[in-house]
Amino acid sequence: EALPVISLDEPTISMLFGINNSPFFGKDGKFVTSRHLRDRLMKETEKNLALRVEDTDSADSFLVYGRGILHLGILIETMRREGFELTVGQPQVLVKEIDGKKNEPYEILVVDVPAEFSGKVIDMVTQRKGEMLIMESKGEMQHLEFEIPSRGLIGLRSNMLTNTAGEAVMAHRFLEYKPWKGYIPGRSNGVLISKNQEKTTGYSIDKLQDRGRFFVDPGEEVYIGQIIAEHIKPGDLIVNATEPKKLTNHRASGADDASRIAPKTLMTLEECMEYIQQDECIEVTPKFIRMRKVILNEDERKKTQRMQQVEA
Repeated sequence: EALPVISLDEPTISMLFGINNSPFFGKDGKFVTSRHLRDRLMKETEKNLALRVEDTDSADSFLVYGRGILHLGILIETMRREGFELTVGQPQVLVKEIDGKKNEPYEILVVDVPAEFSGKVIDMVTQRKGEMLIMESKGEMQHLEFEIPSRGLIGLRSNMLTNTAGEAVMAHRFLEYKPWKGYIPGRSNGVLISKNQEKTTGYSIDKLQDRGRFFVDPGEEVYIGQIIAEHIKPGDLIVNATEPKKLTNHRASGADDASRIAPKTLMTLEECMEYIQQDECIEVTPKFIRMRKVILNEDERKKTQRMQQVEA
């Protein structure tokens, strides 16, 4: 007699995978064409049962559906180690129309955290439209269970670890589709965008230190439209981080500025996926993970924004 079939969780998140179309394409990877990318994704669906791949209107990009950021993050990390170059967009939750109403996936979030941090955790989850179901003490730890929209989980892990000094242990699993919960606040700060394509200089980065925290070190190659730092305010800023120090009879080229520069903020792939906004994407190559704007040219970006505002 056959055993009952094990049901698989439905995918809850989709991401747009495309070829790497940045100025640095083909520098690191062996597989850079859309044919390589499509074959690899189709091959993955044969053994990765919860993964779904769909073609889009563009021949160079594919919609990939997975069970969460970690699921898709493992796929991207495996591909980059195999020598692929690709661009991935912001994770989007899958919305279903049920009885004429917009529904989104909800998950059960379980957090074990030391008692002194429990207030912070509850505050963070409720801001993201989570509702507490269970709260109980287990020795030194508080055991918390929440029901939260999948959208609210995007970007939660890194914030949670920062606010609990790395002590929180969290896990989540899909529950069901429920009515749309409304707006969930995302990233509030803007970004600093590179103005030109060249190597960054310590001299320029030192002058821009008070504008934000940098994701690049002096001497790194950057290109127009690449995100090089987080702005300290809302709104994006285009900056020149490649300006060399002008040398005169009185000024030597010495390393007087380089010594004061704070080290760059290292972002893992998952953190980048949680960090980017709608108009941004991640360029993934075997050696680098760079964040960039989808439209690299500033004038083109402004034109597109105006068009979207008119349509809205």
